[in-house]
Amino acid sequence: MGDDKSSILQGTLDLMVLKTLEQMGPLHGYGIARRLEQVSEDVLSVNQGTLYLCLVRLVQRRWVAASWGTSENNRKAKFYSLTRAGRAQLRSEAENWHRISSVIERVLQPAPAGGGDPS
Repeated sequence: MGDDKSSILQGTLDLMVLKTLEQMGPLHGYGIARRLEQVSEDVLSVNQGTLYLCLVRLVQRRWVAASWGTSENNRKAKFYSLTRAGRAQLRSEAENWHRISSVIERVLQPAPAGGGDPS
């Protein structure tokens, strides 16, 4: 019996993190992971190491800013927030996602009746 939680499709974590920060405002890594799992209704499992590497990459690209703060349980934590460049990147990535997902949806559609071998 396999794990019921799905891995995040390669290339989509950046998009989901950017969108989460746009919607929720500044969050620490654990908060981002929990939010993604909550929104997915626990279908997605967010690996902490993978999320950390994603956040480092987003900071390096200046799509996300990081600053130290205190978490809700009074622990020191790094909080991440969306930058102006990150908002622009989010729009671009969301448009690309919609384009690609619509193509995948068309491919997955059942063939029309009588639509056998085209040769």
